[in-house]
Order: sequence, then C-alpha cells, then structure tokens
Amino acid sequence: MSSSVLPLLGLIKKAGRLEIGEEPVGACARARQAKLILVAGDAAENSRRRASHFAEAGGVPWVDVPFTKAEMGAMMGRTSCAMAAITDAGFAASLVSKLAAADPERYGETAAALDTRAQKALQRQKEQRRHERNLKEGKHKPWAPPPRESGTGGKKDGGKGKRPETAAPGAQARIALKGRVKIKGKLPPGPDKPA
Repeated sequence: MSSSVLPLLGLIKKAGRLEIGEEPVGACARARQAKLILVAGDAAENSRRRASHFAEAGGVPWVDVPFTKAEMGAMMGRTSCAMAAITDAGFAASLVSKLAAADPERYGETAAALDTRAQKALQRQKEQRRHERNLKEGKHKPWAPPPRESGTGGKKDGGKGKRPETAAPGAQARIALKGRVKIKGKLPPGPDKPA
C-alpha cells in the first residue's frame, strides 16, 4: 500500500495542494480550504486531538494514515511530519480510495464521501469553464434588464399610454407607439372643420 500512497503524497506536494504542519493545517481548515486532514500513525494524542478540532472547524474528514511521521516526512522533503492537509478534492478522494483498497473497513466510508465531494467539485469546474467559454465566444451574454419604454404600458398609468401634458382635454393627442402614430380623442369643431 505504501508503494502507491506515499508517492501520491509527493505528487500532491509538488502540485502545491498540501499544507504541512499543525499551524498551516489549522489555518487551512479554518479558511475552509482543506478537503482532508492526514495524521501520521505514530503521532501524539495531542496532535490527534488538534486534528480532530481542525477537521470539525473546517467541516472536513480526517484520517489516521498507516505511516510513521518519518515516512510521511521523507515523502514531503522533511525529517518528520505528524499532520498534513490536502486542499484539492480530487487528490483527497484519490488518496483515500487507495487507502480504502487496502483497508475497506477503516477507510471505505470516508472514501465514498470524498468521492461524492470530488464529483461535485469537478461538475462545478466544468460548468464554470463552459460559462467562461460561452462569455468569451459571445454565445450567452450576462443577463441585463430590458430597456424601459417610457409612456407605453407602464403599471402606473394602468397599461395605457400617457397623453402629452400640452394637450388639452378633448383635443387630439398623438402618441408614438413603436413607430406608429395612434390618434386618441376627437378634434373640437373649428373654423375650417364642419361641426
């Protein structure tokens, strides 16, 4: 098992998705960036208790890995490492699934939960990339409210067009509606119009 899990830890570190040590792990968990907290098999009880508190604060699982502090530290370029946090959901799910393959009773439930989280994170990433590509190509522009047309069908005037303020009652009012002229009312009898 160590032949496949420990090199994966080294890969996660090279990818920049691993926080090493109690203080960085605690800060990462409180910021809700941690996806999984790892504790070495021979870590002190105090370190396990802190890891449990960090995991509770960050809402993430923590696992007791079957490696010593020296083995974990050697893979991460340190003399020893009692605690580490993985900040990528895919890497966390991959590492725990490798642990679950060797010991399904101990890591199976955690592996299933992390796999679900990793699938959701992957789906969100795909949707975000698709959205960014659509914006770039101009397929879907961001939503904007339609332009308001003054005097046509507003709620305040009961759905009727407003009359110009200069028109007298009974006079002819011309209201432009989408390029057409609508005549309302009648012209009063004048000298050139018969009554």
